Amino acid sequence: MKILLKYFKPFILLLILAIFLLFVQAYTNLALPDYMSDIVNVGIQQGGINNTLPMAVSKTTMDKLLIFTDKNISKEILDSYTLLTPDSPASAQYTESYPALSKIPVYVLKDVAPEVKAKLSTLLGRAWLMVGGIENPNQGQSKGLIQFPKLPAGTDPFAFIKELPVETKKQIFSRMEDIFKSMDAKMIIQAASIRIKKEYSLLGVNTSSIQTRYMFHIGFIMLFYTLIGAIAAITTGFLAARIAAGFARDLRTATFERIENFSAQEFNTFSTASLITRSTNDIMQIQMITVMLVSMVFYAPIIGIGGIIRAMAKSSSMWWIIALVVVILLTVILTVFKIAVPKFKLLQQLMDKLNLVSRESLSGMLVIRAFNMQNYEEKRFDEVNEDLTKTMLFVNHVMVVMMPIMILIMNALSILIIWVGAKQVAASTMQVGDMMAFMQYAMQIVFAFLMLSMMFIMVPRAAVSAGRVAEVLKPPFKIVDPPSPKTFDSPFNGTIVFNNVSFRYPGAKEDALHKVSFTAARGETTAIIGTTGSGKSTLVNLIPRFYDVTGGTITVGDRDVREVSQHDLRERIAYIPQKSVLFSGTIEDNLKYPKEDADTKVLASALTTSQSREFVDTLEDGILTNISQGGTNVSGGQKQRISIARALVKQAPVYIFDDSFSALDFKTDAALRRALQKETSKRTLLIVAQRVSTIKNAHQIIVLDEGKLVGKGTHSQLIAECPTYREIATTQLSMEELA
Repeated sequence: MKILLKYFKPFILLLILAIFLLFVQAYTNLALPDYMSDIVNVGIQQGGINNTLPMAVSKTTMDKLLIFTDKNISKEILDSYTLLTPDSPASAQYTESYPALSKIPVYVLKDVAPEVKAKLSTLLGRAWLMVGGIENPNQGQSKGLIQFPKLPAGTDPFAFIKELPVETKKQIFSRMEDIFKSMDAKMIIQAASIRIKKEYSLLGVNTSSIQTRYMFHIGFIMLFYTLIGAIAAITTGFLAARIAAGFARDLRTATFERIENFSAQEFNTFSTASLITRSTNDIMQIQMITVMLVSMVFYAPIIGIGGIIRAMAKSSSMWWIIALVVVILLTVILTVFKIAVPKFKLLQQLMDKLNLVSRESLSGMLVIRAFNMQNYEEKRFDEVNEDLTKTMLFVNHVMVVMMPIMILIMNALSILIIWVGAKQVAASTMQVGDMMAFMQYAMQIVFAFLMLSMMFIMVPRAAVSAGRVAEVLKPPFKIVDPPSPKTFDSPFNGTIVFNNVSFRYPGAKEDALHKVSFTAARGETTAIIGTTGSGKSTLVNLIPRFYDVTGGTITVGDRDVREVSQHDLRERIAYIPQKSVLFSGTIEDNLKYPKEDADTKVLASALTTSQSREFVDTLEDGILTNISQGGTNVSGGQKQRISIARALVKQAPVYIFDDSFSALDFKTDAALRRALQKETSKRTLLIVAQRVSTIKNAHQIIVLDEGKLVGKGTHSQLIAECPTYREIATTQLSMEELA
């Protein structure tokens, strides 16, 4: 897996930026329930009054408040206010805000420091409760704030309390402290706001405007946070997509380049269908999980932990509800994880198998029809498709079940919070807005676990895909360039020398080639013939290092092929494989494949030499005719001739024809060989063939049998001296042709 991380390095800065934006998004989302709580608690229930230090208070009310405060505190409170009377010169500027100032003295709050304001607000809150309780005896006594005998009619209770003995006052204040300690600070402000709002009304202040201003203020803050959160979410989504797409692009490029450099041995390790799946579907799974990792995995812990912290700040007494939900969610997620993971491992294997069956059926369609095996192939495809479908359905069923379970948990959680929270609200230990905010934070915690559960479902499948891609990228190449490659001498000598060459396929019990030695000289044609499975193609595949010898040496141009770079070696070889392969595009595109800057003269010469001119000129678009994928719109012989022409365009010093004349008729074969003799007179030419007539006139013929060199010489020498060659020749040629 670590090998994949190096392809993620170019996107580290984008990832850091995305994580920062996730913190911004989480902060804004976590702040919204808090502000919603303020709207309910302060805006609706308290009429917009968010502290107990009023902007203005009448002298009469201030005198009442000071009865219930310490002398030192009373002095600090009075120092924070300015007393204005109707006759004061400064009263004119406040009369509009406080109309009652024209009739009664009013204390107006000075510009005090925030910390002083917070301190005095806490102390005055208790005094406001006492004043409100005395003015409304039923409320005050029900709260237990103050209890004294019924006073005679017309007696001022505040004057009565003021004249009480010091010890009696201490007892009252001590009982007040005990009650206040059991009350939350917010509940004190909420209770005191009723009396403060009444005070503002007595001063002629429009209390509705206070409430409206507060609601609009908080509302605009919430809109601003929502806008910031939306921008952060959109930008994070864009960055996540950019990171994932770039990461997948680099992985596909690296995988494709790696596969391009595979030796034949490595191609035998992975099937073609598996390599296609790994390069497409598996990397797509990694891309999808990368998007989710960036946008969800980092976000879920932030929102989950932040939600827990803020929920506890709203009501620490309901922590057990959060703990209970977390335990339930973890149990559900781990159960689903344990059920789903084995299926994800199976899923990609079934995808490989489906691709394999599909590829075989499509490429072998003519054979299938020829043998009337359509029903068998349909049945084979249906079996694989059914297995894949069942596995996919199982996985989807698991994922579908997750959502109803989460919704059930959220609804049950809401009911539990309302049930417990309602009791706390009734006991004045919690505000309604705080209960609503706690509920929203609990929902955010559940959604965080829901996101993590989705990741637990997707990560195993992506992990399997990542492992499969890493298998392609991780193993070292079996065939590598030397640390300090040598270069070929100039001018290049195309002579090829096999010196005691042996080769064994990986995992084989015995060698495929046994101590083969011969020399293919420059300017000569060396032919290789033998029975089926004698090692002809294996022998020529060792020259361009599709495989490396396991014994002996092969030299090209006086250099061991393992001492030079693969690129330098293959640059000097034109190889025509046993199975002709054409690429989609025009004939001209295929001809220019080895040499993009080849001019028209070179292309025309290659077509003429390969005997392709006769059919290319008959095509409507000539050399610009499109070749379909795999060359299915041309015959086998035409495909083979275009492949030969493509090799001739390269004009390499060495030509290797691996049974490349098998699809040609005898007349075309003979004409092509005559043309090749002129074209390759100064080049090294190796021809692997099954037909004796194709190689009869070669300068040297190599005869292989079961991987051993059993004959070497000209046609006439081998007829006389090599039984294996003579047996092959007599089965193909008449006595006159053998001469």
